[in-house]
Amino acid sequence: MPLSTTVRRHVIQPRRVTFLSVSIGFVVFLLFVCCSIALTCYQRSEDHDRLVNYSKNYLIHVMRELQQTLLPLQAETNANCDRVRDNLAERAAFTSNIRAILLVNHNVVVCSSATGAMNMDIRKISPYTNANEATDTQLISGTPMLKGKPAMMLWLKNAALPGSGILTTLNINMAPYLLLTSRQHENCGVAIVTGDTAITTWNEQVVNARALPPDPLRRVVIPGYPITLFLYGETLPNRDLHIIVLAGLLLGITVACGCYLLFTLRSRPGREILQGIKRGEFHVEYQPIIATNSAQPFGLEALLRWTHPTEGPVPADAFISYAEGQNLIVPLTRHLFTLIAQDAQFLRHVVPAGTQLGLNLSPNHLISPGFRNDVYEWLAMMPVDHFEYVFEMTERTMVSESNANEMFDWIREQNIKIAIDDFGTGHSALLYLEKFHFDYLKIDRGFVQSIGIKSVTSQVLDTVLALASKLNLKTVAEGVETREQALWLIDRGVTHLQGYLYSHPLTVARLTEYYIQWPDPALDCADTDISRVPSR
Repeated sequence: MPLSTTVRRHVIQPRRVTFLSVSIGFVVFLLFVCCSIALTCYQRSEDHDRLVNYSKNYLIHVMRELQQTLLPLQAETNANCDRVRDNLAERAAFTSNIRAILLVNHNVVVCSSATGAMNMDIRKISPYTNANEATDTQLISGTPMLKGKPAMMLWLKNAALPGSGILTTLNINMAPYLLLTSRQHENCGVAIVTGDTAITTWNEQVVNARALPPDPLRRVVIPGYPITLFLYGETLPNRDLHIIVLAGLLLGITVACGCYLLFTLRSRPGREILQGIKRGEFHVEYQPIIATNSAQPFGLEALLRWTHPTEGPVPADAFISYAEGQNLIVPLTRHLFTLIAQDAQFLRHVVPAGTQLGLNLSPNHLISPGFRNDVYEWLAMMPVDHFEYVFEMTERTMVSESNANEMFDWIREQNIKIAIDDFGTGHSALLYLEKFHFDYLKIDRGFVQSIGIKSVTSQVLDTVLALASKLNLKTVAEGVETREQALWLIDRGVTHLQGYLYSHPLTVARLTEYYIQWPDPALDCADTDISRVPSR
């Protein structure tokens, strides 16, 4: 019978719990990374918007200040330079970013705030300035007085005089943009583009606009001026990504470790067993034992069963082994005593007096300090003089020799017989028979299944039966499933048979039906017809 999901979970607990914990940690890692990346990208986008809006407003403010300074000079474009030079120089000196103010009359520069009277074609100073536009800007690599120092040419047309206006040379101060971008590591820089030229925070010289990186984060046109502001950078820089991944790994590992600890504590078999006892998930089933000399039910073996509320039936060998490993076999056996005592109040009206009632005991319970008191309390709960009791214990888990004889003597003093269960499957079977006295020898179903098959196991079975006969031991063969097995065992002197041929383990209600339907005495041993024994 394969292990149920509940117990299998504990059998492979380290692997499964580890896998589940790592999976949860990985999911948390992915969720954290995805959410953090999304949040970081959103925050960076907000930062980019704020930066570009600030830069836009800064440029608009600068250009408006310049217009306020320069527009009054429109009326002086046709005036004598000596008369207006001081005014030009004063305005240039007290207005930030102005390198020189030039008066243009009929496309000829006639006066400069820096050098005074001039007579130079505007195209020699700013070849690409469009004097026909009301406002125009151009970037140049330098001016006659400051060669190699990039400047911006701002043209303000005098609408009253064709080809006349104010041409202003502006220092390009990228410091505010450098300061802004340095505060945000994801921003690589800012570029100011006008026409086909541009100047950037990462290059001190005027460059061709086509040489700029193709995909800026933001592109903003300054209203009223042929100026475009480009913002470059990364939405999610590697530095942020590394921090997010590292934080996600730490969080995922922490969650995985926490889940492993939680699952380990919550999924302990002992915890589920104790909860099962508390919630009433355990019950007892009884499998009849047939006497071969009468073909009548001779006794019952009480078998503890666990029906998990979500996983269904849990194999007895699985949860009992775990109970022993978790030091919970004592409370589990006490619960078995209680369940049997409750059933016995009903069974005494069903089964005849003198029916043998056997149950398995763990050596861990036998050597526990409270064992004798547990037995006293159990016997006190049982119907008086109705059942004969048998304690079964496997040779594989036999109590130590130092206290076995003393404990066996005390058990017999309570009118309880002793059976060695699954005989022959351990390593010291013959040694136990020589050292201890047993009332019954139960033959493991593995030997019974070998009947009719020529194997080492069948030869061992012959030896076991011969030894039992020599020691005058009563024998109980477990796992009898076919008529041929039963006849073979009877012919070799086996005194009791137990197995699916006669009945599966039964609940109290079904056990009542079993006894009601059982036929009256069968044949004696010499000619017993096993085929007449009903199977349940």
